[in-house]
Amino acid sequence: MPEVLTAPLVVEFPFTRSLGPVQSAFLTGLRERTVLGVRAGDGRVVVPPTEYDPVTAEEIRDLVEVGTGGTVTTWAWNPTPRRGQPLTTPFAWVLVRLDGADTALLHALDAPGPDAVHTGMRVRIRWAAERTGALTDIACFVPDDGTARPDEPTPHSGEFADPVTGITTPARLDYSYAPGRAQSRYLQELAGHRTVGERCPSCRKVYVPPRGACPTCGVATDAQVEVGPRGTVTTFCIVNIKARNLDIEVPYVYAHIALDGADLALHARIGGIPYDQVRMGLRVEPVWAEDGRFPDHYRPTGEPDADYDGYKELI
Repeated sequence: MPEVLTAPLVVEFPFTRSLGPVQSAFLTGLRERTVLGVRAGDGRVVVPPTEYDPVTAEEIRDLVEVGTGGTVTTWAWNPTPRRGQPLTTPFAWVLVRLDGADTALLHALDAPGPDAVHTGMRVRIRWAAERTGALTDIACFVPDDGTARPDEPTPHSGEFADPVTGITTPARLDYSYAPGRAQSRYLQELAGHRTVGERCPSCRKVYVPPRGACPTCGVATDAQVEVGPRGTVTTFCIVNIKARNLDIEVPYVYAHIALDGADLALHARIGGIPYDQVRMGLRVEPVWAEDGRFPDHYRPTGEPDADYDGYKELI
């Protein structure tokens, strides 16, 4: 029985978006220590503001200023903060209805422990020392010491000098991946420069990388079959956008490669040839990474191109 492998993985994709007049005013206001909401058609004040009425879906732009203090409507204690969360010490996630608002804002409450938090408690904003026009300009909430003003909402033009017109939002997922027995065996064989798939006992197809079961027949695939190491490019794409933390100059090519003896194409980078000379039918072979555990990329073998009829079912 092969050792089942695990590895920490990260999926990260920061994205940039432009802001309309309502979101621009809200975030610019936070930079200026001002909290703005928007008045909906039924008179309710929505904070954080939306650009469309949550009931009628009509566009709304009637901005109002609300207070910096508010009331906790519900909460949950977070004993172990994670990377990227507002505080590094245990805190409470709270929904706070700011004075003058009719909806609640989700944020963190800096409290000494869960016994110090309760629904209905009064809290106020602690502003970040450096503010850029983002929700993180509110560093967190803290228990109210009487300094927050319980004002009624007042009309606001939403006009500020140097308004925020766009934001970049990070999105990141950290998780631990366990490939299972079939792919663990596959990865361990790669370390010996062998590519091993598994054959379906019903349809006889060889899957690389193996999945442990045939996706067509639904039966276990436990018969190991060594394939490759050479293969054929079945289709490909040219990458023109440089990925973060990937030391590869653009443009470069990623391709589907049908290894000799396999019935499923795997994808890998093509090197050793100008990107505009990569083509369907190109015969390639692996170039192993420096640590020898996996192919870093595939390069041309110099053989004649494969006949289309030989790989058309694997595109």
